[in-house]
Amino acid sequence: MKKSINIGLIGCGVVGTGVANNLLNIESAERNLPCEIKLKKIADLYPFKERPYKIPVDLFTTNADELLDDPEIDIIVELIGGCGFALKVIKDALMRKKSVVTANKALLAEYGQHLAALAKQNEVDLYYEAAVCGGIPIIKSVREGLTCDAIENFRGIVNGTCNYILTRMGKDGMAFDDAVKAAQQNGYAEADPTFDLMGKDSLHKLVLLIANCFGQWIKPEEIYTEGIIGLDQTDIRCAEELGYSIKLLAWARAKDNKLECMVAPTLINKSSMLSGVCDAYNAVEINGFPIGRTLYYGEGAGMNATSSAVTADIIDIARNIYSGSVGRLPVFALKKEEYQLVPAPEMEMRYYLRWKTDDRPGVIAALSKELTEREIGISSVILHEFAKAQPYSIVTFMTRETTEARMKEAIASLNKLDCIQSKTVMLRVESGF
Repeated sequence: MKKSINIGLIGCGVVGTGVANNLLNIESAERNLPCEIKLKKIADLYPFKERPYKIPVDLFTTNADELLDDPEIDIIVELIGGCGFALKVIKDALMRKKSVVTANKALLAEYGQHLAALAKQNEVDLYYEAAVCGGIPIIKSVREGLTCDAIENFRGIVNGTCNYILTRMGKDGMAFDDAVKAAQQNGYAEADPTFDLMGKDSLHKLVLLIANCFGQWIKPEEIYTEGIIGLDQTDIRCAEELGYSIKLLAWARAKDNKLECMVAPTLINKSSMLSGVCDAYNAVEINGFPIGRTLYYGEGAGMNATSSAVTADIIDIARNIYSGSVGRLPVFALKKEEYQLVPAPEMEMRYYLRWKTDDRPGVIAALSKELTEREIGISSVILHEFAKAQPYSIVTFMTRETTEARMKEAIASLNKLDCIQSKTVMLRVESGF
């Protein structure tokens, strides 16, 4: 039974610096620990760069193999990012029977199954709380807090960058491009934020949530993903008038051995708790039996939130090592049943449709005709007040539930009408949760 658990940290950027600082000042956490946790070595290419916390220089090396080869290091913390060298580090660590903590959601979404098998084979742990929703302990909540419950569905705002941009568009009336610049200036978006804006970051988190909630492994390329690039201020205003806010939503639901999942900008009713999640915050709502609905909310990114989650994983694994219970939790949920993935064109949901049209009689009748001919029900039609002074009209329809395929077919015909001045804008509306 080890009295000291030694940690090797590979990657000391923003989050890594926070983790190093946590581990160097861990006395308060050790009140709940029967053993000492010691940061033994840090591998980073820039040991002398200025950091927000002072980290002793003698802890650094530029050679990650020093940590992987050190028999005294029990846990490797990978905070490099990417799927190249980081994958090699994690595989090498697991094969050397060292437990691993990572925040690398892209790598796990692509190689999680393989790495989970490797961890099991070598009887070590692979923890990754910080990979999904930063400081919210959503993985721990699902893996340990909801083990009694049959999860029926979940939906979440899991990307802080996009949520911040949509918040600025909604609260401050910013245009999309201006909101992106504001996110960059405030440290919420990368210099090139395309990965976030296209929904790819949310997609990788969705893969991991599905693996934990349903025990099903879905490849990222199998999930329909749509980002927020080009979202118009007009739609923010129209949604507001309709009683909705627009959020980039990642969701999944299982029923009758079928699994539906998607990442897409979605209209959420103002009465929903998710509608009030603003700025760079994340939230996930889970619905299961017998627990019902639960909501998990908190900071989704940044040094403090993410380093807190990484450090908590380190402490959990240290407890496992000390008590001889490594591997007590599977890396992902054990599969309870086989779900058939429903292709996006076959999914049924409600839709928001918006047009810039000629300001003349007969327009709404022409739009309605294209939908009714395809048996798509209409729940509301609004000619928006804010465009009344313009030489055109802004018209929105809210539909009843229909399939994605039927809606896309209708839009192809709608876009050919001579009464519309811009192509149909289509957004999904929350339903079935």
